[in-house]
Amino acid sequence: MTGPAGSRGLSVADLASRVGAEVLDASAHGQLVRGVATLERATRDDVSFLDNTHYLASLAGSAAGACLMRHEHADRAPVGMAILATVAPYLAWARTVAVFHTPPSLVPGIDPSARVAADARVGQGSRVEAGAVIGQGVALGERCLVGANTVIGDGVEIGDETRIGANASLAHCRVGARCLIYPGVRVGTDGFGFAIDGERYVRVPHIGRVLIGDDVEVGSNSTIDRGTLDDTVIGAGTMIDNLVQIAHNVVIGRGCVIAGQVGISGSARLGDFVVVGGQAGIAGHLIVGSRVRIASRSAVKDDLDDGQAYGGAPAVPIREFRRQIAAVMRLGKRKSGQP
Repeated sequence: MTGPAGSRGLSVADLASRVGAEVLDASAHGQLVRGVATLERATRDDVSFLDNTHYLASLAGSAAGACLMRHEHADRAPVGMAILATVAPYLAWARTVAVFHTPPSLVPGIDPSARVAADARVGQGSRVEAGAVIGQGVALGERCLVGANTVIGDGVEIGDETRIGANASLAHCRVGARCLIYPGVRVGTDGFGFAIDGERYVRVPHIGRVLIGDDVEVGSNSTIDRGTLDDTVIGAGTMIDNLVQIAHNVVIGRGCVIAGQVGISGSARLGDFVVVGGQAGIAGHLIVGSRVRIASRSAVKDDLDDGQAYGGAPAVPIREFRRQIAAVMRLGKRKSGQP
């Protein structure tokens, strides 16, 4: 797949220096690559990568001109392929793709069909696309993007170089710098809170905010509710996948990774660098320690200790979860008459 640098090409040595890799064969330093592609589809002009050993057979049959991989896999590469050795192939691959496919530059300006309040501040170099609405008192940083039909509510603050996709809505929030808010995201809507008065429900007013740190990504159609009294907080560097629900008063630490369809109930607190697998659920008012890993489809109902891995419904330490699965499989074999 040829990128913007494709026509002129990039030497293997230059690419290696940019992405933190080592060219194992000095004679390949001057070889040119013009794009990126998978092992199966790459041509002599492309660079590819190997991170998962399941693809060793694809490596052996690949026509890629160069490939990022660990040192120990170099002897599995076909003759003539330039080896870019690194201890972290996937990280180097991310940097490689960015070299060949940089995001398009913003064309500053405000589309005539956008509605921007008279007292809103739009930073230098920012772009507001067609149909967007920017409310009173909004502070939009420099070199930001507000996508088509997106609504930025009154008083919202957005840091420099943050990009917000089409059809999103942001209210009652402060967003840091260099964030990516994908299409359809809802930030700052009221949470799901009711008091019971006999046979009727009385909505609890929400007057808190959402505070999002720098370098956060929020995937398409995810929702982050505002706090009731205190704020909902998303720590710097956290990555949130599509279709995630984060309820009122949740506090998420730095550098967390939350996969698709996760639900985090009100007032739960996650430490730093927590990883939550897809479709997992976390009950309200719990404390999840730093560097905890939660397996997909787990149901967390108790506090979780720092640095541990958990799985299952209800979630238990991962070794116990694996024993449970093994026991169920043995029981199923006995029931079916298998040895």
